[in-house]
Amino acid sequence: MKRIILAIASLVMAAGIASAQDMAQATELYNNGATAISLKNWTEALDYFQKALAMGTEIGEEADELVTNCKTAIPGVTLAIAKDLIRDAKYDEASVKLDEATKIAEEYDNADVAEEAKSLVPQMWMQKGVDALKLKDFTTAADGFSKSYAIDTTAGKTALYLGQALSQLGKTEEAVQAFQHAAWNGEEAAAKGQISNIYVKEANVALKAQKYADAVKAADKANSYAENANAYLIAGQSSQKLNKNADALKNFEKYLELKPTASNANAITYTVAALYQGQKNNAKAIEYYKKVQNDAKFGAQAKQQITALGGK
Repeated sequence: MKRIILAIASLVMAAGIASAQDMAQATELYNNGATAISLKNWTEALDYFQKALAMGTEIGEEADELVTNCKTAIPGVTLAIAKDLIRDAKYDEASVKLDEATKIAEEYDNADVAEEAKSLVPQMWMQKGVDALKLKDFTTAADGFSKSYAIDTTAGKTALYLGQALSQLGKTEEAVQAFQHAAWNGEEAAAKGQISNIYVKEANVALKAQKYADAVKAADKANSYAENANAYLIAGQSSQKLNKNADALKNFEKYLELKPTASNANAITYTVAALYQGQKNNAKAIEYYKKVQNDAKFGAQAKQQITALGGK
């Protein structure tokens, strides 16, 4: 009987020694993790803390404090790794790590880290888009902005950038939709200006292709979003080609109102005068001829017309 008791005592003592050794090893792993944090060796720190946590969980109640400390450290270290990946523009890897940080933080009841990790996701994709936009890599830019906006659909600036990237890719309908979202979220003036520019480009293409009715339609659409001097010019030129002189006059005058110092302002002014003359509106014709009577190119002809029309 005495031998049995001594054997049991020996086993208990051995188990205690083993447990103490395991605790010492787990503590050492935790301390190594803390040292790695001070050196900003995040990946190394994470490895140490995860190993310490695994050992502490196996040890049991004696290691409760160590387990708690590991669970406190791990979410923040995982987030730090994600931030480094973002700084290195490794966005896809960072996305995976941010998701990991969020899940771990929620599992370990670390609300602050979970919230920060979630908030970084749309910012990260936005950064990817901006970086690509600077390099004129519009496909990558559109991908980044699209992912960012899908997460935060109140970010008007993101939608505006998305529209710009899509416009550069020739995806007009998608670009207009993105700009409309931007307008709904605080970027109305800029977004409408961008939509207007899209239709000005369409109008210009139609004008060059001699599709004058299409040019007028696109120019009018551009001006319905935001007044654009070039849209009025294209509409004026196209209307003139269609022999719709009243429309041409209206558009040319609006162009001159918006761009009175344009390099072609005197040429358009002379055209307006001639159009009014063709309509037998001599008073308006004289008014516009007088505006260019001192011009080196149009002055002589303008003075002749002023005299012919009875002007002084």
